[in-house]
Amino acid sequence: MTQSSERGAEIGRRIGVGLMYGLWKPRVLGAWKVPATGPVIFAVNHAHNIDGPMVMGVAPRPTHFLIKKEAFVGPLDPFLTGIGQLKVDRDTTDRGAITRALDVLKAGGVLGIFPEGTRGEGDFASLRAGLAYFAVRGGAQVVPVAVLGSTDRRSRLVKAVPPLRSRVDVVFGDPFEAGDGSGRRTRKALDEATERIQKQLTAHLENARRLTGR
Repeated sequence: MTQSSERGAEIGRRIGVGLMYGLWKPRVLGAWKVPATGPVIFAVNHAHNIDGPMVMGVAPRPTHFLIKKEAFVGPLDPFLTGIGQLKVDRDTTDRGAITRALDVLKAGGVLGIFPEGTRGEGDFASLRAGLAYFAVRGGAQVVPVAVLGSTDRRSRLVKAVPPLRSRVDVVFGDPFEAGDGSGRRTRKALDEATERIQKQLTAHLENARRLTGR
């Protein structure tokens, strides 16, 4: 990860802060749990388009999200790249994206991943093995992040976003190690890590719903 990439992610964070707090009313819980230094993966449930930008804006550290290449269209391409976001082709094994993501972790940065792959129910029901691979290979702690309230209602003005000034809760969970400590990256080890991650993320989501009453 280059310094310019990390600078870009910090600029993205500042833009996110202005936008998210300007347009909605984020309530952030547990941000103090995010390790202040070292490689971290934010595992974010994905129910809405604003989930990624919302986490970027409220997280205590600059975040590099793995984002599907389809989002990098027109002027958004240089903008997203400029703020340190990582383009990934989900239809192939995108070696370039894998290398860039591991570089972020190697440099002690924060990688943001939607482990369900695509926008869905946002309940962590279908996890992809990618998260376990990055966590084990990158020696990163995983921090579960639940974004709640982004799908409660749609804005009347712009159907794709929640109503302006509505409350969106972002709940950061306790960091945990995905691997078993052996550093093994066999298929079996990654399957076990994926299972471990799924349990932790599901438990965090239930806890976040209890905490926020959503």
